[in-house]
Amino acid sequence: MRKYVIMGVQGSGKGTQSQLLANDLDLVHISVGDIFRWHVKNHTKLGAQVRRVVAAGELVGDDLVEDVVRDRLQLHDWNYGFVIDGFPRNRRQAEFFLESYDIDGVIHLDLPDDEVRRRVLARRLCSRCGMDYNLIAHRPELEGRCDVCGGELVTREDDTPDVLARRLRDYHGKIDPVIELFRRKEYVMTVDARADKITVQQTIRARFDLPPYSPARAVDAVEVPGR
Repeated sequence: MRKYVIMGVQGSGKGTQSQLLANDLDLVHISVGDIFRWHVKNHTKLGAQVRRVVAAGELVGDDLVEDVVRDRLQLHDWNYGFVIDGFPRNRRQAEFFLESYDIDGVIHLDLPDDEVRRRVLARRLCSRCGMDYNLIAHRPELEGRCDVCGGELVTREDDTPDVLARRLRDYHGKIDPVIELFRRKEYVMTVDARADKITVQQTIRARFDLPPYSPARAVDAVEVPGR
């Protein structure tokens, strides 16, 4: 069984790298962000709360994040292990996680703030079906229109320079000390996240002595709410 935590600033590719690991190695990808986005999309009470927080450019409260992660892990459907992103978010949560789970390592995707700004401000979202695009790496065939449904592509409401600046300050203030705590425990492997996604994935595999990434073995996974 393999259990990994993946950490990195917004836009560093945590979701992409987690999925590549999970699909190929039969791990469960647990994304706090995906869980919250499912609730927003399905107009739940939790989703309304998250939407207000995100629109204000703030981070969802630590207590709420901790509750969501605890409930998710208690499902115990991760027979071969898991890779979790979006948690832990402070020292208390990190210590709880270390006490509760015998993790194999922490993957730290290192990305400079100027590259974060370049990537995040290029993101677009289909207003109709919710498909994600990035004008740097994943452009639509027809400018401004979704390839899947033809809906209009819009900027996420929290992808503005001012909101991003606040989120970067919050990230460095809260997450940098968590990474340092894990580093003192010798769990952390830092990877340069500026490279293309396959290069980053292969670097992660090499650092943790995992089998090299094989697209032939990887199977597309369907994200399930809370999974």
